[in-house]
Amino acid sequence: MTDLNRLPEGLEPPTDDGGASHLVGRRLPSVGLPSTAGGRVDLGELRGLVVVYAYPMTGRPGAPLPGGWNEIPGARGCTPQACSFRDHWQELRELGVSAVFGVSTQTTAYQREAAERLHLPFPLLSDADLSLQEMLELPTFEVDGDTLLKRLTLIARDGEIEAALYPVFPPDRSAADVIAWLRSHGGAKRHATH
Repeated sequence: MTDLNRLPEGLEPPTDDGGASHLVGRRLPSVGLPSTAGGRVDLGELRGLVVVYAYPMTGRPGAPLPGGWNEIPGARGCTPQACSFRDHWQELRELGVSAVFGVSTQTTAYQREAAERLHLPFPLLSDADLSLQEMLELPTFEVDGDTLLKRLTLIARDGEIEAALYPVFPPDRSAADVIAWLRSHGGAKRHATH
């Protein structure tokens, strides 16, 4: 049985293929994505300091992962990544983060199971129709005929992307990497002066 909460030993780290190099300075697009909290979230209308992390897909306990999942650099670790943002939620808020969102190409119904099982204090957003992916030209990969987002984290202030952390590895350190970036770039202090 696969333990979704733990990263297997010996995972190959993803390489930086330049897939996120165009994102800093761009604006989050006005696109309403279905949310596990109900309704839609328009990323383009968000103000303040916002973290949006893209991930390929969360597994489900007892359900098999796609074939060869552990051998795809950067694929494994969506549950540990979500839990890292859950576990560092308060620290992110103290650094001035007004909202955190996870986004994948899975349906909201599929995401809702993970959000509830993992007790996430933030919503997951569905980009099942790839509208956000196309507008921002987010990096993807294909598995079993499905287009999945490569793991990356966007830090935006008042709708403008200030950082694109990519590649993200190991995924269970994702929130800590965001915290380190915020601390080195002023975090709440800069937020308070703008």
